[in-house]
Amino acid sequence: MGPLQFHVSGSPGDGPRSLTSALHERLRADILATRLLPGQKLHIAGLAKQFSVSLAAVREALSRLVADGLVQASDQRGFRVSPVSLADLADVTQTRIDIEGLALRRSIERGDDAWLASVKSAWADLKAVPYRYPDDPTVHYEEWVIRHRIFHRALVNACGSPWLLGFRDVLHEQSERYRRLSIRREVGGKPRDVEAEHKAIVAAVIKRDADAAVRALSKHFGITKEFVELAASRIAEVSGAT
Repeated sequence: MGPLQFHVSGSPGDGPRSLTSALHERLRADILATRLLPGQKLHIAGLAKQFSVSLAAVREALSRLVADGLVQASDQRGFRVSPVSLADLADVTQTRIDIEGLALRRSIERGDDAWLASVKSAWADLKAVPYRYPDDPTVHYEEWVIRHRIFHRALVNACGSPWLLGFRDVLHEQSERYRRLSIRREVGGKPRDVEAEHKAIVAAVIKRDADAAVRALSKHFGITKEFVELAASRIAEVSGAT
């Protein structure tokens, strides 16, 4: 992996906490985008030098990533990016179905017209950017990822539970790492139609059919899992990174 292009401005108002937050966000983004690979060692001194920050700032940023579930810490081995596995993928996917399905059901039950309008708006914004596969090195893919995240969050924003949303967000980030490892474009010779999957979810939400919406959401997550499983060789390859 080449050097990370990163700069933290040092204006008079900036302090250690803002530097730490900036570093945390950068490392988090690199982990989710698999620019920092699963299992990769994270050397505190090297990161401090690379980003021109203190050792303490690096330690705090890495500690936050441990809390996020994206980094693991060990007394003997230091810090490293959390590994991936098919067993973990299955666990993450099923737990996400359970948590996000509950949040979606509650949102449909409790959401008002403003919430429904926000879902439609996020859906329109997502459709406006053509879908790109994770192995397509274009700026459109990153823009699609951002809008995709906003769309899925909009679906559950009316659930009324900050705790539920917090757990949901952690699972979304874990799922995102796996989704980016999925480089297969079709299953059984049939190309994936992500837009159709999203359309089915939105259609059920608009009808306020919670059962149908949760089924469509579960199917959507299950297809992603299937694609990642077909990329198992890629997961094995990056899991051996050091």
